[in-house]
Amino acid sequence: MDLSPANQPDPNWSTAVLDWEDRIRSGRSLIPDLPLYNTVAEKALRIFKRLRVPDLIGTPTYGEVCEDWVFDLVRVIFGSYDPDTKRRMLREFFLLVPKKNGKSAIAAAIIVTAAILNERPMAELLLIAPTQKISNIAFKQAKGIIALDDGLSDIFRVQDHKKEITHIVTEAVIMILSADGDVVTGSKATYILVDETHVLAGKPKAAEIFVEIRGGLASRPEGFMLQITTQSKKPPVGQFKEELDMARAVRDGEIDLPMLAILYELPRDLFKDNGWRKESTWGMVNPNLDRSVSLNYLRDELIKADRKGADALALFASQHLNVEVGEGLKQDRWVGGLYWSNTKIENFGFDELLDRSEVVVAGIDGGGLDDLLGAAFVGREKVTKNWLSWCKGWAHPIVFERRASISVQLQDFAKSGDLTICEYPTQDEDEVAELLQRANETGLLPDTAAVGLDPEGVAALIDAAITAGLTDEQLCAVSQGYRLNGAIKGAERRLRARSLLHADQPMMDWCISNAKTEPRGNAVIVTKAASGTAKIDPVMALFNGVTLMARNPQPSTRANLDDFLSKPVMAL
Repeated sequence: MDLSPANQPDPNWSTAVLDWEDRIRSGRSLIPDLPLYNTVAEKALRIFKRLRVPDLIGTPTYGEVCEDWVFDLVRVIFGSYDPDTKRRMLREFFLLVPKKNGKSAIAAAIIVTAAILNERPMAELLLIAPTQKISNIAFKQAKGIIALDDGLSDIFRVQDHKKEITHIVTEAVIMILSADGDVVTGSKATYILVDETHVLAGKPKAAEIFVEIRGGLASRPEGFMLQITTQSKKPPVGQFKEELDMARAVRDGEIDLPMLAILYELPRDLFKDNGWRKESTWGMVNPNLDRSVSLNYLRDELIKADRKGADALALFASQHLNVEVGEGLKQDRWVGGLYWSNTKIENFGFDELLDRSEVVVAGIDGGGLDDLLGAAFVGREKVTKNWLSWCKGWAHPIVFERRASISVQLQDFAKSGDLTICEYPTQDEDEVAELLQRANETGLLPDTAAVGLDPEGVAALIDAAITAGLTDEQLCAVSQGYRLNGAIKGAERRLRARSLLHADQPMMDWCISNAKTEPRGNAVIVTKAASGTAKIDPVMALFNGVTLMARNPQPSTRANLDDFLSKPVMAL
């Protein structure tokens, strides 16, 4: 977003909505009171309301079928434009609303309204749809709107083969594009509407695309960018996560930007115990309930999702209720994941683990170069005897080629510091050995069974650990498969009882949400095979560490712990 002096946010135009949870519970507008330019706002609203909806029986006007929240959106988009200075006070708008609330129909009408009101000669107006199919629908919608109004038919020329609509006076052109293609290279658009941001943001070059989009607006102070989207069908990552996090930060008053975020999502307390399943919450996030989406329809979809299984249930929750996909939404996920988010320790790292623990063990899991290497350190807290954990992951560049479907997530974790992308072949082994050496030198590692490893493919890591000063007795193999059942069940119980606490790490949140279970005889196991391409190596490392901590280890007899614990912990 352009924050040059001319585009600094005006304090009178603050869009923070600190009471959004109260507003959404009571059905009040999520748009704060703003000093709109009412003449422009009302003119835009009159135009918008008179447009006709081409795919509804009887082709009613938008004024007849839309709810007040849509009119409020139109007023604030166009009413933020100062007709004297030719400058728009709010430059970006982000609308998060579930499926079946008329997003595509609203998008087409807003882009046509913008073309009517536009004053810039030869302006470009982009409507970016998520797929070729949806872009065709959007074009038909905009084309139909114009065809149903004799006045608009006289001033707009429709070119079906290009999916373009041109204003014959200003020569401004509406272009309906698809996120399936390379849509915005060298964009000079004045008005941009992105339908389903999470789809466009999932493209490999999404960051560059958004830079292009925003770059075109920099020299067009009257322009705006509107994103209309549902929640992602998977945990938000990459560019979509950045856009969503930015919108939430603006709404919550954490940052001040010329942007308005309208997010139809449930208050956080309603996520507990699957509160989103209660019908009383559905109207909070579906502003068109009993208009374009009915309560009976949502009931039926939930019944179908329950019958089909976990993945369908998560899809229903994300698309119809804007529930962010993550741990606790899928029935075949590891049970411990239900309690994972409630057992986090903020600002907790490796140093803090050493400082608070009386004994520490480690678990390590990894495979080849196209896999992750995960290390988990588990400590027993001095006074409470709670178990504390901190994890770390490493990935070689080939992972991003072989596992392209998760490359965006991995890049996010590298930015947060949870994951290191190796710059040379043995970096992961060297850094794991360094962490083990640090823990060992404190005397916190036991003399025996201090480091649990998956016995497959760890020879080089064992060599690195021995070189770092560990003994053969401190390294031990941890049997995998059904033999990990004790650690899996034990970790579940401790998470439920809040006696296993862990660092607040996005990588581990993702890995935990990937951990699928399957029955194996009398045991329930978590396996990499069941999780597919999604990575769980750090979770398996955690189970290895839990296995050793369950043996009630004692700190090394080689060090005076009382003397050590009285000294400050050195930095990593």
